[in-house]
Amino acid sequence: MGFADVHMHTIYSYDGTATVPAVLKRASQAGLNVIAITDHDEIRGALQAEQIASKYGLEVIPGIEITTAEGDLLALGVHKLVPAGQPLIETLLQIGEQGGYAIAPHPMVSGMGMKSLGFYSIRKAVRHPEAGAILLGIETYNATAIDRESRMFAEVLAYRTGLARTGSSDAHSIETIGLGTTEFPGYTAADFLRALQQGTTTPRHETSWSILRILGNWAWKYLLSVPLRLTPAAQF
Repeated sequence: MGFADVHMHTIYSYDGTATVPAVLKRASQAGLNVIAITDHDEIRGALQAEQIASKYGLEVIPGIEITTAEGDLLALGVHKLVPAGQPLIETLLQIGEQGGYAIAPHPMVSGMGMKSLGFYSIRKAVRHPEAGAILLGIETYNATAIDRESRMFAEVLAYRTGLARTGSSDAHSIETIGLGTTEFPGYTAADFLRALQQGTTTPRHETSWSILRILGNWAWKYLLSVPLRLTPAAQF
């Protein structure tokens, strides 16, 4: 069985705190087989990670966390930006045009300015003849979401829609990478995709961090990352 964490951020995100190499190193140390870099409406970090992933014994799925008009969406297996601000179904269709697929992250989560997809948006997309073939999974465990009650609603939504269940860290600092993962049969990105399609993924998690620890860790790492954002080295 393999382990994937397909929701994490680098300093290419406005709220990320780590460089791409640092993220890859940490993911390798955490024993992950497959990861996805999903910066907010940004793909440069994901493409860079895909190019150098073999040095760390990882397989990287290039991705984006897209801000749709209805909430955030993880686009995986894409190599070009998908515009933000579009309706969910239109966004899914554009992901499909690139041969990609999607997961609904932290559904129905509220607070801290998070923009999450709601029940009706997800159900409508699942029932769409084309978009439904692209939206394959739903994040039922998010290790760093402040709204913990939403996990129960995500499980119910997964059951009602038939979407594959995933777990992820939504890491914005390297220490939280791997706190939430998805177990799947196999070890490669192709195996992970097949497991989503067949609904054979299983969310896993390490010991949960308290909300104060999550926020404190992120705030400290964000302050430390400021110099990286001000130098060309931040891009490499």
